[in-house]
Amino acid sequence: MANEQCNSCPSASDCGGSCPSVPPEPTAAQKASKVKNLVAVMSGKGGVGKSSVTALLAAALQNKGLRVGVLDADITGPSIPRLFGITASANASEEGLLPAQTASGIKIMSLNLMVPADDTPVVWRGPIISQLVGQFWTEVVWGELDYLLIDLPPGTGDVQISIFQSFPVTGVVTVTNPQQLAGMIVRKSIHMLNLYKLKNYGLIENMAWLECPDCGKAIQIFGRSRGAEEAAREEIPFLGSLPLDPAMTALADAGRIEDYRSEAFAAIADKIMAAI
Repeated sequence: MANEQCNSCPSASDCGGSCPSVPPEPTAAQKASKVKNLVAVMSGKGGVGKSSVTALLAAALQNKGLRVGVLDADITGPSIPRLFGITASANASEEGLLPAQTASGIKIMSLNLMVPADDTPVVWRGPIISQLVGQFWTEVVWGELDYLLIDLPPGTGDVQISIFQSFPVTGVVTVTNPQQLAGMIVRKSIHMLNLYKLKNYGLIENMAWLECPDCGKAIQIFGRSRGAEEAAREEIPFLGSLPLDPAMTALADAGRIEDYRSEAFAAIADKIMAAI
């Protein structure tokens, strides 16, 4: 059968008519897996705490008794294993690669589980990175999961295009901070989702304030909160604002982000589950 433009490409120039019209046969790993919801966490802008939000969302969902995994698609800057304190290497079975598991049972797959040291640089071109991310979906035995979260890298490039074209993404959560520069770049990622007609579950505003330890006053170090305004402008739900919390930072540095508890984040997790 001749190939024709796939339905996942926003325009013919994205695939040049080379995307297969018939999906490939599932791999052994895919046959051994059943993922109900595949949710990407995206920002477009680096440094807004997207990986931390991904990890906190995974822990919040796991605490509700759900089966959760995290696919670390940020190949050149993977941080998910460190947040959960995972240092062991990935293993394999006859079906495919086996994800590592956190203390609470969250399944993790990241390139940092496959390199000699967690500070080993990955100096690869985009197509190779996209290929590896694809293998994290097709060659990893995820088993039965209620939610598989994808921690996307910054930007709107190769990895995002590959995932939105070839993964059965249920929807996307967008992360920003109050800084106007971050808002401008995050809007690019929101507009990308519109091109691919993907469901945007809403916007999370991270690092919205820092509570003074002496007087309890909220210090808006990145400027006033703009999350609700940005969400209204883009006509997507506003999921809530999160503070810069030194307690969370300390637990993340110690590889114990699962131990962090936040009523604000629990409420955000509830909104995402309700949207799905």
